[in-house]
Amino acid sequence: MPEYAPLELPDDPKLAQNVIHFARALRRAGLPIGPGRVIEAIRAVAAAGFTRRDDFYWTLHAVLVNRPEERAVFNQVFRLYWRDPRFMEHMMAMLLPTVHGAQEETAAAAAARRAAEALLDGAQAPEPPERQAAPEAPEIEIDATQTASGEERLRTLDFEQMSAEEAAAAKRMLARLTLPVRPLPTRRQRPHPRGAVPDWRRTLRGALRTGGEVTALAWRRPATRWPALVVLCDISGSMSDYSRMVLHFVHAVANRQGQGWARVHAFTFGTRLTNITRHLRQRDVDTALNAAGAEAQDWQGGTRIGDCLTAFNRDWSRRVMGQGAVVLLITDGLDRGDPARLGFQMERLALSARRVIWINPLLRWDGFAPRAAGIRAMLPHVDSLRAGHSVASLAGLAAALSDPGDTGEKARLMALAPPS
Repeated sequence: MPEYAPLELPDDPKLAQNVIHFARALRRAGLPIGPGRVIEAIRAVAAAGFTRRDDFYWTLHAVLVNRPEERAVFNQVFRLYWRDPRFMEHMMAMLLPTVHGAQEETAAAAAARRAAEALLDGAQAPEPPERQAAPEAPEIEIDATQTASGEERLRTLDFEQMSAEEAAAAKRMLARLTLPVRPLPTRRQRPHPRGAVPDWRRTLRGALRTGGEVTALAWRRPATRWPALVVLCDISGSMSDYSRMVLHFVHAVANRQGQGWARVHAFTFGTRLTNITRHLRQRDVDTALNAAGAEAQDWQGGTRIGDCLTAFNRDWSRRVMGQGAVVLLITDGLDRGDPARLGFQMERLALSARRVIWINPLLRWDGFAPRAAGIRAMLPHVDSLRAGHSVASLAGLAAALSDPGDTGEKARLMALAPPS
């Protein structure tokens, strides 16, 4: 814990009310804190006392923090709420837009902005100096009685056209999406009372208890197992806005229990292939994506899909593609390499996977046609082709996974592809 100067207590302290407001700020920042834990925190502080700041910090920490990934959020909110005498100015500064390149940037903690937004609770960030001096624009009244709701509009809005506030709301919507999958039948048999195949060994073993007389047949049926999900996400310059949103969705899928996936493996590629699977296992989405961004050094760079698929098929395919894995390939298909090599590597990928679902943001255009050589090389080797430019398009992935015959836009684009 960082060191701070001793606090001067007021004449009429209201510690219990302050602890309640502090717990509310933590809840707004994402920590699962209910009324019961707030009462326990007040009782713990009453038992431990308020004589030493270290004791007070660790008393609240012991009650309100359950997971390691919650420590960063707790530290930020605690520092701003209890220790920093100028915490309001500090939080307002966090919400100001930054100008890249004007000065040396300081890497903020992953939970700093979330802590500021939780404590401000709807307060508006101060306007930049150039905006403060601008004349006030005339107020325009619009009749919105016939317009669609904001959430419905946000579902269909292109990720690239979203403002910072809309992108934050879209990320919260993506965190609630599910990606269910059906279990796969195996050759192994397991006992089941309504099975279709007699289990003669269990039947004869049970007959030994009745002197060799068979009184009932034991049955069995094929066992099931859950497939793995492999995500290959393009983080080149043309895909940067979409890849960040897709990785938020992948993080939610990887950390949600009960969806059925055996494991979720995630890779990013631009000019090279990067495995970010272990980073996405962290519960806090900000910490996970910051670590993934630090691991992948080719953000907003060029695109070499063929080279990256070669590295994946050579180094990772046998490790992560076993037992009927489903592959989500998120890219626009604009490759700078050899189309023949790209087509060969896509064929290898398709032969190793149970299904290959291609998520292409370019499908948002009505007049899109596969004119690029890379898109034509990839198209024959995917099972389904879908758009991935909005929350609604990503929500449609559930239909592609539940229906084995779903091809999306593949058939239409195959008919539009010019002859090679």
